[in-house]
Amino acid sequence: MAGKSVLQEARDVQRAIELIELGARLQFIEAEVSLSRERLLRLYKEVKGSSPPKGLLPFSVDWYMTWMANIHASMFYNIYLQMLEHAGEDRLEALIKAFRLYQDQARLQGDDPVLDFTRAATLVKFFGGGMLDLATCTRCTGRFVTHAHENRSGYVCVLCRPPSRAGKKKRGAGEPEPGEAA
Repeated sequence: MAGKSVLQEARDVQRAIELIELGARLQFIEAEVSLSRERLLRLYKEVKGSSPPKGLLPFSVDWYMTWMANIHASMFYNIYLQMLEHAGEDRLEALIKAFRLYQDQARLQGDDPVLDFTRAATLVKFFGGGMLDLATCTRCTGRFVTHAHENRSGYVCVLCRPPSRAGKKKRGAGEPEPGEAA
């Protein structure tokens, strides 16, 4: 840690706290700040009151292609691009601000956000790696997440052409059918 300024270290600690509060996984935080793993573990426990979750990070682009995930991923990624292109934010700051704005927008619509911070960050990495792209819907002109090498001619989004079971919730045992008396 020789040569690292106290101010830079303070910025890294503050950024790590912000990422922890957003729900970022330890692997992601380690890649974004210049703090030791041990220090990040202590910081995580202090901020969250528990150890960080273990397990693999998301690795499949197909998760973003399901109906609801695609709507939310598309909304988030379009916000992220706006932050990068028009607000002059750096990549990480754009990710953080876009994620917060996405959460606010989802909640304003009465929905719980489908993406957590890890899924949002992974989505950005998939775009950066050329695995995903945006396609413009021929009906509504919205831009939606698609596989990078998918044919986009005549593309119709999941909002304009939802799957037949879209929006239907699974009923628990003993719950009446819609329209039935309880």
